[in-house]
Amino acid sequence: MNAPVIADYPFELAQEFGVVPVADDGGAVAVATAPHMTVAALAAARQRIGKPLRTQAVDETRFRQLLTQWYAQAGVPRAVDSGTTLSASASSTPAAASVLSANDDGPTDLLATGSVTSDEAPAVRIVGELLRDALARGASDVHLDATHGGGRVRFRVDGVLGDVRDTDAATHAAMIARCKVMANLDIAERRLPQDGRLQVLIAGCRVDVRIATLPTQYGERAVLRLLDTSAARLDLESLGCPAATVAALRQAVRAPHGLVLVTGPTGSGKTTTLYAAVSELDRERLNVVSVEDPVEYALDRVAQTQVNPRIELSFARALRSILRHDPDVIIVGEIRDRETAEIAIQASLTGHLVLASLHTNTAGAAVTRLVDMGVEPYLIASSLRGVVAQRLVRRLCPQCRHVAPTTPSEAALLIQHGVVPSGAGTGAIAALYQSRGCAQCNDTGYRGRIGLYRWLPASSAVVRGIHDRVADTALEALASEQGWPALAPAARDTLERGETSLAEVLRVVAL
Repeated sequence: MNAPVIADYPFELAQEFGVVPVADDGGAVAVATAPHMTVAALAAARQRIGKPLRTQAVDETRFRQLLTQWYAQAGVPRAVDSGTTLSASASSTPAAASVLSANDDGPTDLLATGSVTSDEAPAVRIVGELLRDALARGASDVHLDATHGGGRVRFRVDGVLGDVRDTDAATHAAMIARCKVMANLDIAERRLPQDGRLQVLIAGCRVDVRIATLPTQYGERAVLRLLDTSAARLDLESLGCPAATVAALRQAVRAPHGLVLVTGPTGSGKTTTLYAAVSELDRERLNVVSVEDPVEYALDRVAQTQVNPRIELSFARALRSILRHDPDVIIVGEIRDRETAEIAIQASLTGHLVLASLHTNTAGAAVTRLVDMGVEPYLIASSLRGVVAQRLVRRLCPQCRHVAPTTPSEAALLIQHGVVPSGAGTGAIAALYQSRGCAQCNDTGYRGRIGLYRWLPASSAVVRGIHDRVADTALEALASEQGWPALAPAARDTLERGETSLAEVLRVVAL
């Protein structure tokens, strides 16, 4: 779409009228219309845009997505180019974005022009611009690192950190202070870690932000985690895992009792999978209670409890209280210690369905981890319904990906790491897709992420293996023999479809 259309038709009007431009062929402008659009609003939009309109009705969710797409990604210029150095005295455009403080009287949208006035403090403008830029790029985290003599801003996009810009020492300190003010933290306390939360608006949708500060040798650093609330509305089909895995997981979470585990390292999407599993529950007829650290997204008809070490509200203590509230389903954000593990196992054996996450590298290692915590193998074998292991890999940009013949070294890697069977030959995958980089993906070659999943069933063979205390590798082998491939072989279809690259699979999957 031509930039002048966006420039002449600001975000506030698109949101108010329920009319957002999506394409301009020079003669007429194609627009998407929201359910709240009226004939008068359409006429006003036509007058403001100054061209004939071709309308297409969309639902509210799609309308919000289009608002974000055109105004956060295409229509709103970034305030500062990547690689430049920010100073507290740097000028900022009047259209810079603002941030919702916990003390603000009303919400201000990050995309609204004039949401930060030119007379506000530079740190307020800079932090607002950084958040707007991070949301536009699809970043999950903003890192404000203290360096020798200054600071550095980094964004984590699709699971990978990248430098954005440098700041001087005064600006870095002012940005940290601004983040603390937004989250109602103690700005005078620089010796101890602190954490808090706030909310911002983008395209009319609230985005939760978790802020954590940490003292370092060069000063305080902060990490702002941007929580995409759409993750709380996912279902199992939308996760992108194989149909067989979806069917097995759905059967497990619909059982009246038992233990279902989701495993993987930090940042592998375990919480998203747990929330997607919740969508399978009949929450109108079931009492669903969760204990999390922290509560990231609000789930409909789920009583969510957040642990609080300051008042000695641990996972174990919260679980003991939850059991007195007659729950049907218990969601445990993470099993971290023996007491929590034992209570979760006992609950699953006494008529409750328990969904929990566990930090392990493989599905089989989840059993080993529970045994190491002190849980008896026979209890695990009696309660376990299944284990999901998962990883997230970056998706190749569809605009610039290209296919190339598989080299001998790549073919050897495919065989070495089990992506293809050892007897399949070097031509099992004749060609692989690779990344090139373009403007659509910020020259990274990747846009978004997809999941790799492995299911460990609680079959009779696996249950016997747990009873016999076999190694986690033996449990993995049993699952493979029953037709449930490990993570690397499970990536074959993803590679053949050109959704990701071999380098990305080997970066994420344990070698």
